[in-house]
Amino acid sequence: MSSPGITLCKQSHWHFDLDDRGILWATLDKRDSKQNVLSREVLSQLSDYLEQINQELPTGLVIRSGKPGGFIAGADIHEFLEIESEDDALKLIRHGQEVFNQLAALPCPTLAMIDGVCMGGGTELALACDYRIACDDDATRIGLPEVKLGIHPGFGGVVRLTRMIPPHQALELMLSGRALRARAAAKMGLVDLAQPRRQLERAARQTILAAPQPRSQTRLGRIESLPLMRPLLAGYLRKQVAKKARPEHYPAPYALIDLWEKHAGDRNMLMEEARSVARLARGDTVRNLIRVFFLQTRLKGLGDRKRFEPRRLHVVGGGIMGGDIAAWSALKGQRVTLQDRKPVYLANAFKRAHALFRKKLRPRHLRTAAADRLMPDCDGDGVAHADVVIEAIFENRDAKQSLYRQLQPKLKPDALLATNTSSIPLEDLAEGLEQGERLVGLHFFNPVALMPLVEIVKTRQTPKEVVEKAAAFTRHIGKLPLPVNSSPGFLVNRILVPYLIEAVILLEEGVSPEAIDEAAVAFGMPMGPVELADTVGLDICLSVSDNLSAAYGFETPEILKDKVERKELGKKAGRGFYRWTKNRPVRDRDASPGNTLEIQDRLILRLLNEAVACRREKLVEDEDLLDAGVIFGTGFAPFHGGPIHYIRSQGVIRLKQQLELFQQRFGERFRPDDGWDELLPSSE
Repeated sequence: MSSPGITLCKQSHWHFDLDDRGILWATLDKRDSKQNVLSREVLSQLSDYLEQINQELPTGLVIRSGKPGGFIAGADIHEFLEIESEDDALKLIRHGQEVFNQLAALPCPTLAMIDGVCMGGGTELALACDYRIACDDDATRIGLPEVKLGIHPGFGGVVRLTRMIPPHQALELMLSGRALRARAAAKMGLVDLAQPRRQLERAARQTILAAPQPRSQTRLGRIESLPLMRPLLAGYLRKQVAKKARPEHYPAPYALIDLWEKHAGDRNMLMEEARSVARLARGDTVRNLIRVFFLQTRLKGLGDRKRFEPRRLHVVGGGIMGGDIAAWSALKGQRVTLQDRKPVYLANAFKRAHALFRKKLRPRHLRTAAADRLMPDCDGDGVAHADVVIEAIFENRDAKQSLYRQLQPKLKPDALLATNTSSIPLEDLAEGLEQGERLVGLHFFNPVALMPLVEIVKTRQTPKEVVEKAAAFTRHIGKLPLPVNSSPGFLVNRILVPYLIEAVILLEEGVSPEAIDEAAVAFGMPMGPVELADTVGLDICLSVSDNLSAAYGFETPEILKDKVERKELGKKAGRGFYRWTKNRPVRDRDASPGNTLEIQDRLILRLLNEAVACRREKLVEDEDLLDAGVIFGTGFAPFHGGPIHYIRSQGVIRLKQQLELFQQRFGERFRPDDGWDELLPSSE
């Protein structure tokens, strides 16, 4: 029955029901939205209702979601883009804090019943309750991922979480932005109980009626919070963060550590939390990372899981790429058969697969289930049963075409036939094949487990249905699909290769690999180009470079050819441009630093110039998708917002002039593409 003490309106985001035990069930079902987010209006309505509840207290309050598969996704990110000043940001954050303080101050028991995704502000709302119960289901994820948007929790999450569980655990969760399953959250103390869905309401009701003492800080947590201990933990955390993020690129993790170190236990910590987020929210980093978040959301929307629901995958080629595609797909629930000429060629693939399962799946039964889904198949018997068949053999057109001719007669009528080629145009591979239009590109990136993008390569003849099925498959295995028009190198490798070639040219000129990589990392790349080339494999780099040089006039440096001839292929061979030990490059600490700014300009301008060419040639639908492809396919510094966005923010004319200057100094490879003029607004 509805609560007589609460005024409801038809346009409300919240719905309240009072049960026969006096427990008030507050259901958030944000109107006109597929998911719950904490907009100003949602928070204001909650505040009004909490005032009414205070006048006529129920036995307890349970907050739950009316959206299937989701609790609360977080704050309304669109509202952050409307912020024009630090004061605006502070008002927005303080409003959220005040509402959650109202919730925390209610004199009756309060409980968050979490079923589905609970992120950011949703988790902060749950922390403001006395108790938290989570659905023990794979869809449930609980976390505080604000650092991925360039800020940190601001609605009281830092204050409450570091007082509830040991600060080292609380800070690590916020610094990493990772999401926890219900059982892991319960083990950490973030939630009180993890329950099956059928028992959630009963557990919530029992908890409210029993009203046990809410969770308090552990002895270890109290010790870590002591003034003498905080600098030690903060120093350790800064060193850990510095391994992954520079403060000039990503200030939020460092601001979070500073906040806790300086203000833990202070009465003003809540206000300092708000001020810290307000300072961060006005920076370009936040706006660009929010842009990247929306780009990721758009890519996810390009694949409709319901459009195609594959269950069986067959991969031909047990090398690094083929084996890792097979392992990842098995991890994500596909039944996979992996084919190569002889069992010996599959040994390493299965070894890597089991390592992946151990890393990603903690419960032993889940690891066993994933391993059972991956089967060796040297005879290719799985082809006839597969919904998707992926070719992942070496980069040779004739060999691939011969394989397709063997596969096509065995395929199910509605099966998807795909190639993982990294550079050969689809038209060349489909030439002379029956139903050549049926072939589509599914270009994964190395390492498969870490790189989220898959290029869906198509030609003018590729049926729309085939592209849609390919995109749906990538979503089923948790990847981001990017439809790309077929051309040599497609989009990502086409843009990446000039950048890598420039790095090799710098090596030929005598610049140290350490200096080259440092210049790129200083720009914001996750890995330097020399280390990247070694990691990918110099033989693969040479093959892609040769394929693209014929089409675009790239000149493959002789030093790269020499390395491949000497079998110095990079990480997999133990030696490339670096010597590798224990999967790490051995760097010369005494290497000359070189002219960092000029090295950086040469590398990045080659990349930007090729991105402009790809935009002009319309390899993807629009420049936002181009930016998304380069960010998620190469790791291009997300805080810059993508190459085309970066060009616009830095000034088209200035960067074009820099290219022209380098053209005079270093040659025609720096000639500005004709597409630069298309980027100029009419005012310029």
